[in-house]
Amino acid sequence: MANSIWRIKWLSKAVFAVCLLPLVYLAWLWYADKLGINAIERVARFTGDWTLRFLMITLAITPLRRIKALSPLVKFRRMLGLFTFFYGTLHGLHYFAIDAQWNMQVIKEDLTIRRFFIVGFAAWALMIPLALTSTNAAIRWMGGARWQLLHRLIYLTGILAVVHYALQGKTLTQTPLMYAALLAVLLLARVVFRFV
Repeated sequence: MANSIWRIKWLSKAVFAVCLLPLVYLAWLWYADKLGINAIERVARFTGDWTLRFLMITLAITPLRRIKALSPLVKFRRMLGLFTFFYGTLHGLHYFAIDAQWNMQVIKEDLTIRRFFIVGFAAWALMIPLALTSTNAAIRWMGGARWQLLHRLIYLTGILAVVHYALQGKTLTQTPLMYAALLAVLLLARVVFRFV
């Protein structure tokens, strides 16, 4: 039964559609005027949260594929990684266009003084080469070993993303600690499986 699910022809399209649901929901909140009083902050948090969630899901695929019944999940890893970059880009564009309103003085100050923005920008910037080299042609051009080495940047991206999340508040709350714990488990699993 489990194996037959992976053979469904439209499964990839269904996963793609599901990945778009957060954006559809956000669009509905905007259309229905349900973003609340501080809509700018709501959108920033929403897109940031979904970036982190997609990042964690993407990182979870490698250890989960060790389970035989879940090994076909690997074919969705590239798509989920690109959706991580997509929502991260929306998160960044919201800051530049809506929050900072392309005010270069404000942007320069935020990206040179405020740790929250510096770490967040670094996390997004590290995803750029990963997104640009997500094609089969890029793998052939770079060679498998160099491609894999480059794509280990996702681990650093995950660390920076969690730190960025933790820095958003004046005090450390439970949610970023939960993300940090989850990330630690996912990274530790890679180390363990390497020697198993």
